[in-house]
Amino acid sequence: MNTNSPVLQSFGVPADSQDLVDLGAIFRTLWRGRFWILIGAFCCGVAAFYYAFAVAVPTYKARSAVMLETRQSQVLDFGGMIPGMSSNTGTINSEVEVLQSRELLGRVVDRRGLVQDSEFNIRLREPDLRSQATARIKEVLLPLLGEAVIEPDQTAISARVIRDQVITALLKRLQVANVSQTLVYEITVESTDPKKAALLADTIVELYIENQVISKFEATEQATTFLSNRVSELQLRLETAEVAVSEFNTSTDLVSIEALQAQERQLKDLRERISTAQETGRAARAEVARLEAQEDRAAQAAALDDAQLNRFLPQVDTNPGMATAFDTRFQQILARQQLEADRQLAQISALEASASELATSIDLQNQDLIALQQLQREAEAVRLLYETFLRRLQETSAQQGLQQADSRLLSRAVIPANPASPQETSLMLFSAIGGGILVALALLLREMGKNTFRAGTELEQATNIPVVGQVPTFNGGKRRRLLAYLRDNPTSLVTETFRDLRTSVMMSKIDSPPQVIMSTSSLPGEGKTTNSVALAHNMVGMGKKVLLVEGDIRRRTLNSYFSRLPSKGLVSAVSGTVELDEALLSHELGLDILGGEKSAMNAADFFSSPQFADFLTKLRDIYDIIIIDTPPVLLVPDARILASLVDYVMFSVKWDQTKQQEVADAVQLFATAGQKVDGLILSQVNARRMRSYGYGRKYAYGYGARQSGYYDS
Repeated sequence: MNTNSPVLQSFGVPADSQDLVDLGAIFRTLWRGRFWILIGAFCCGVAAFYYAFAVAVPTYKARSAVMLETRQSQVLDFGGMIPGMSSNTGTINSEVEVLQSRELLGRVVDRRGLVQDSEFNIRLREPDLRSQATARIKEVLLPLLGEAVIEPDQTAISARVIRDQVITALLKRLQVANVSQTLVYEITVESTDPKKAALLADTIVELYIENQVISKFEATEQATTFLSNRVSELQLRLETAEVAVSEFNTSTDLVSIEALQAQERQLKDLRERISTAQETGRAARAEVARLEAQEDRAAQAAALDDAQLNRFLPQVDTNPGMATAFDTRFQQILARQQLEADRQLAQISALEASASELATSIDLQNQDLIALQQLQREAEAVRLLYETFLRRLQETSAQQGLQQADSRLLSRAVIPANPASPQETSLMLFSAIGGGILVALALLLREMGKNTFRAGTELEQATNIPVVGQVPTFNGGKRRRLLAYLRDNPTSLVTETFRDLRTSVMMSKIDSPPQVIMSTSSLPGEGKTTNSVALAHNMVGMGKKVLLVEGDIRRRTLNSYFSRLPSKGLVSAVSGTVELDEALLSHELGLDILGGEKSAMNAADFFSSPQFADFLTKLRDIYDIIIIDTPPVLLVPDARILASLVDYVMFSVKWDQTKQQEVADAVQLFATAGQKVDGLILSQVNARRMRSYGYGRKYAYGYGARQSGYYDS
């Protein structure tokens, strides 16, 4: 079952089971499709046989080897102006790219004249069938479309384009591989001519080694030219830098670093004196403000605590002379305080002016000193560069003419005696296996798309509702022969499955067995009516007084199972138009049937009415078991309304037919109405197909011959 479908994940499938792979189910799916798998394998094998012996052109592979030399003897060791090869991974991978570079292969094409070789230059070949067919189609269709047929001008195709195409063709036939844990490269070339394959493999190695020597020689020449120009530039820059240092020294009066440090200490002392003077000035101004804020003579005397003021104060009110003396004395003291505050302010201004002048002087001298040091550093840096490049120039000049390749030929290619492809046996074998795998994957994908139920366990896992019965399909004739079949075959497998259903329903609520049982399904055709009729027959076998009610006032389904049903049925009996006995059909097997009745009345209103509830209560007093067959849940709301009035809701699901989403939607509708489904029936089970799916051994009708002695059929 497709346990990863959104329906199941929202429908109660345990999370752990969603990640499990049922290997048995996979094997059974493949076993059922074994015929198609064999056909796919056979067809692919035949196609591979035809290709190998009738279509494919034999090709040969020749292999040569070259090895990197990372430790070479050198006449002079110059520290690597033109370094040799290293043995790190980057270098090894880079050399693989060099060996299959278009530049190197272009030289191979030129040396061996591959542009004139039809194997590599497809323009020299005769047009194949596809090309001829394409040209013929153009000749026919283009005139019909009003366009002229333009023949390609081969002379207009540039030689460079043709050469690039030949290089591409050679690149497709070339393989370069590094032998693991070594510095050895294997160059393999594939060709329809074994001698040509060996010649091309050796040519690639030879030109690769030559290219290394040429590259080193050109690199040495370029390095010498570059270093000569660079040394001249650096010599001029060095002379300019030294002149700049000399001119700056002669044009600027610089002090020493020690003198600058002494001036910085002096500036620090001045700033500390300024800070102290500012504190004293603020205190003097605060004192003046405090004295000026005193409004009467008593407050003034208290604020100053002066002896003369204290002596004058008692007489100021009676003696005008004393008052004048008091005021004069107070003004003198206030003037002295104001003078002190002004003096502090002047001192602060003088100190700040001195500090500013000293700071400016220090900044200027610092800038001059920094400029001088910068010029000296630049001159020193240029001198070091000049000496370095001069030394490199001398080394490179001495190295010219001493280059040697970083690789050497390890083994030449051997002319192959047997073709490398096609390998007929392997091709046919793998083609057959591949064809079988493709068909198997198609079968598995089709099986993964299944969204129906094939076993009761699957249905229970998906809904968390118990499966109370699994009814197989049976050849019982027409529907009206159902009860006769069950009567005439009391020990058949079908009859026993309905007995199991009866037992499961009655035992589901052992303390209070259900009296009113409702049978429904998601959609029509899922076997709910057949299950209702068969269950009613089995209930009669227990000695129960049973009533089968057709709860569908839109369609009269029970007419297909019973003949001579009264024209008046459920609606008339509930409304009181007829007596219950007049609406009933008493079957010869002891079963009473209350048929449906087409009516203009709204079905939902009818089943929701108090009259129907009272009628059902009346039936409970008369019958031991009442089975109501209702319309499908997804089509009309009748079943959801009736579910609140019954003791047991029985829900039929057609085997391998009812969609998972349909069951989920139906169960959800019951839950929305505050009701629940009590038991599920997996109906119309195809026993033969169920065994092929691997479920048969779980159920009685899957045990084949071992059911002999228990069932008649």
